Amino acid sequence: MNDAPPLPAVQTFGLTRTYGAMVALSGLDLTINQGDLFGFIGSNGAGKTTTLRILATFLAPTAGTARVLGHDVVKEADAVRHVIGYMPDFFGVYKDMEVTEYLDFFGACYRIPSTQREKTVNDVLELVGLSEKKGSLIGALSRGMQQRLGLARVLIHDPKLLLLDEPASGLDPRARIEMMEILRELQRMGKTIIISSHILTELETICNRVCIIERGKLIYSGPVQGVRDQMSQGRIIFVRVSSDQAQAVTLLKTRPEIAEVTTLDGIIKITLASQDADHSIVADTLVRGGAKVTELREEELGLEEVFMRVTRGDTQ
Repeated sequence: MNDAPPLPAVQTFGLTRTYGAMVALSGLDLTINQGDLFGFIGSNGAGKTTTLRILATFLAPTAGTARVLGHDVVKEADAVRHVIGYMPDFFGVYKDMEVTEYLDFFGACYRIPSTQREKTVNDVLELVGLSEKKGSLIGALSRGMQQRLGLARVLIHDPKLLLLDEPASGLDPRARIEMMEILRELQRMGKTIIISSHILTELETICNRVCIIERGKLIYSGPVQGVRDQMSQGRIIFVRVSSDQAQAVTLLKTRPEIAEVTTLDGIIKITLASQDADHSIVADTLVRGGAKVTELREEELGLEEVFMRVTRGDTQ
């Protein structure tokens, strides 16, 4: 019986890319598991697109290696191309072609037999919600529909790994929500998806794992909750009491686990001294001291707040 762990979808070892004196990517070590919906976070110039282009075999690394489902992106580039679908942040479409013509053309490029192509095209159009537009000219489609058509194009050969560089860029809120819902469905189907985006609130809701890079260096990689926990030293608790607020503040200030206590508009704001301290310390202190607690909540660090804390805004 083979108990070997499943092959990672992506592994990079010391991945580096330089352009003359400029370092776009510096010693990136990254592992992405099969089935992940993985968020790639970083400012413009952080190295996100460079990484995706290397994984897509369009750019050779200066140093280090990268493997996609066990295939080396340089030595086994053809094998990699068969298992990935790469959607760049800007891609051209043939605006005078019909939707089905466009997808049939790319199906032929991937050597899908003509007898299968019609069903394949219909299947990917249904998946991205464009079945009703199959006879339309691409130039007549909205920006959001063209983005979905771009996604249909990279799905035509049923890749196991999707590399999506800013797929919701320039879309209105409804089109972005629709795009994210399609990505959730693709993950449910077993696809591994790497998505780079500046829309951090959306990555937070759909990704199970993320990485943050800045100036080509990895700052964090792991579960979404993990990056919150890592950055939540000095967690903040908000409390409201129906008893004497001044007495409650005095009680809280006696605890060494509490770094700071302030009040504003009837709410007590408590900053904890360390990651190990939690809201139970606050509740226990107040209740034992006779205070009547009517509200207690912990500040939830969003991905945007985490990103602002762990990065300095540096670009190349």
